Amino acid sequence: MTQRRKLVEVTDLKMHFPIYGGLLRRQVGSVKAVDGISFDIFEGETLGVVGESGCGKSTAGRAVLRLYDPTAGSVKIDGTDIGSLSPEALRRKRPTMQMVFQDPQASLNPRMTVAGIIGEPLDEHTNWDRKKKLARIYELMDAVGLNRDFANRYPHAFSGGQRQRIGIARALALNPKFIVCDEPIAALDVSIQAQVVNLLEELQEQFGLTYMFISHDLSMVRHIADRVAVMYLGKIVELAPVEDLYDSPRHPYTEALLSAVPEPDPSIERRKDRIVLKGDVPSPANPPKGCNFCTRCPKVMDLCRNVEPDWREVAPGHFAACHLLNQNQTAGANGVTMAEHMKPEIQQGEEV
Repeated sequence: MTQRRKLVEVTDLKMHFPIYGGLLRRQVGSVKAVDGISFDIFEGETLGVVGESGCGKSTAGRAVLRLYDPTAGSVKIDGTDIGSLSPEALRRKRPTMQMVFQDPQASLNPRMTVAGIIGEPLDEHTNWDRKKKLARIYELMDAVGLNRDFANRYPHAFSGGQRQRIGIARALALNPKFIVCDEPIAALDVSIQAQVVNLLEELQEQFGLTYMFISHDLSMVRHIADRVAVMYLGKIVELAPVEDLYDSPRHPYTEALLSAVPEPDPSIERRKDRIVLKGDVPSPANPPKGCNFCTRCPKVMDLCRNVEPDWREVAPGHFAACHLLNQNQTAGANGVTMAEHMKPEIQQGEEV
């Protein structure tokens, strides 16, 4: 079996945003948007990143491309540690890594034509003449299914799906190896979402692309991803091949997320047990002391509130961070057996 090459290697990546307060505007804390995540993406694969709004998915994608300067950790893309590059060296590296943004309307300059938008990376990074640039622009428009006759139109003349195609064409202009797709279908109608995802898959096959696909649409991620990382409050709680994760989730948060995915078959939907999480996500400026999920977890133990769980391989290629998965743990902090620890807590006011 051929050894797959790691194109992207992320190690203990942190992205903390400072909070300033008081009369002197001193730093009084920080928002831990991404708090120590590690993962690899192999050449030619799609890594799906899922989680609820505010969990740090988009921030992680931007930090991986160094659109934000990370607080700590390292990111290697195609063997180069991009965190240590100078601004000029980073600019030369940009053609290999690109991004498709969430809102196609906000990410396109309304004063530029389609040809100008798609050709802008060529203006910045090549010294091609006008004829060669125009040929490349037409080639890209063909690749994403846009009519060449629309090259001199402005973004407002297009639908949401067409605008997203313009954004994808722009990302492909310099033949990148790695593309971060930041919720590229979230702002689109359901009928258009499938078209855009199918286009991304066709382009991946055609150009040998590697994707980090960020989304909160679990059904779509199952369709497009090879492996899936589940994020909660700035951390990855589970990472596994797509079928393993959807068929046998190991982390309580992943179980709750997947239970919320609607089933097309009404008879299966009626029989499905929905896990409803109580409470709200804690503030990333003040995360819990132990496991980040301990305030909402239906299987919470005393241990969870005080000790952060280890990130471990629970099955071949299947990683998770949860105390319940530690089979060697026979007693908790107070000498309570594992079986007693695993009993779901009774909420105040509930009947026993």
